[in-house]
Amino acid sequence: MYPPELVKPMRDDLTNAGFQELHTASDVTQAIQQKGTTLVVVNSVCGCAAANARPAVKHSIKGAKKPDYLVTVFAGVDREAVDEARSHMAPFPPSSPSIALFKDGELVHMLERHHIEGRPAEVIADNLTQAYEEFC
Repeated sequence: MYPPELVKPMRDDLTNAGFQELHTASDVTQAIQQKGTTLVVVNSVCGCAAANARPAVKHSIKGAKKPDYLVTVFAGVDREAVDEARSHMAPFPPSSPSIALFKDGELVHMLERHHIEGRPAEVIADNLTQAYEEFC
């Protein structure tokens, strides 16, 4: 488990943009099963989360179409919440960072680490924006 003071700036990066942190399995289940669209970001301490994933999701929600709910769990910290989020992302294997879009409780779009790592944030944001156009 990472020390809280280490991950605080990484958590704040998303919460300051309007994401709600989820810490328990029941928090995750309730968030995903809400009517409407929910974007779930599995946050991480890795460089691709800082350089690619977090900037991408923050940019992607600036448009007219965006998910109804924005939530995040932190890999290596909120183990129960991360495990629950990942259980809803099947059949995709666990990865962090990762970004999932749910509509009415069903997974409709998924970006795994290999879709994030090494790609510019703008490309990831465009991918998410296209998903929002289709599902939100």
